[in-house]
Amino acid sequence: ELAWPGGWRGGLTLALLTVTVVLGARRLPYRGAVGVLVAGLLLLAVVRPVPLSRWATGWPPPDWVFAMCQVGQGDATVLAAGGDSAVVVDAGPDPVPVDRCLRELGVRRVPLLVLTHFHADHVAGLPGALRGRSVGAIQTTGLEEPPGQAAFVRRTAAAARVPVIRAEPGEVRRIGDLEWRVLWPWPAAGRTAGIGGPFEGPNDASVALLVHAAGGLSLLLLGDLEPPAQRALLRVHPGLAPVDVLKVAHHGSAHQDPALMRAVRPRLALVSAGRDNPYGHPSPRTLAALRDGGARVLRTDRDGAIAVV
Repeated sequence: ELAWPGGWRGGLTLALLTVTVVLGARRLPYRGAVGVLVAGLLLLAVVRPVPLSRWATGWPPPDWVFAMCQVGQGDATVLAAGGDSAVVVDAGPDPVPVDRCLRELGVRRVPLLVLTHFHADHVAGLPGALRGRSVGAIQTTGLEEPPGQAAFVRRTAAAARVPVIRAEPGEVRRIGDLEWRVLWPWPAAGRTAGIGGPFEGPNDASVALLVHAAGGLSLLLLGDLEPPAQRALLRVHPGLAPVDVLKVAHHGSAHQDPALMRAVRPRLALVSAGRDNPYGHPSPRTLAALRDGGARVLRTDRDGAIAVV
């Protein structure tokens, strides 16, 4: 599949191709009808309206609840909020894949876009997530590191006139049947007193969310939390119950806390990673531990975009 350019470049490219097709069709019998038909098919192939895409490919499945986009070595998760609305968690490393994924899912309104932390593989795709959509607010962690990426997020948000707010631990939000609670970062993160540590910079400042959706499905999103923060999260939430779906921390790296995985015991574990990435994500050890705990594992580098219904 080829990525179609967005903005004025995409429009200009489509216009030039359409003119070329129509002029070429003038040499054919019934050239007027042929030109219009071919131009229309070209437009549909590029725009790919959701009903047509669903009919042709089966994606997205009807009544999807959660989706994990295929964005390469990065994260972008989508939580259905009814109609054409969704909460988006992270935007991946590139604007094109996340924009395409949201278009295929039919997402036009994003009441909240959560950026778990400021590493580029989670925020560099932000312009694509914003493109052509009504976005209510962008929510971030409080640790603005790396500073260059944090500044990029603020510039991009300001250009789109979208407010930036900070995630607060214990905060609960609801849209229709979708409810989520901020589990992390805890106010003491960055210090060691009381909750463990030491913590590992931006990764351990990731926003972690516990989500409940229609039908009672539960999802735990761990951002890129490393074991020190995973242990601390379990310490400040000792009653954390098993979940249906786990977004595995840090692209399924080898650095996972076994006690947290045992506590949440997911039925389905989702890993977002790029094909043949240089980090060895996901780790075979992590995949084996998840499967030994009873989870079915799906990964975007092999399975493509994933939807939970």
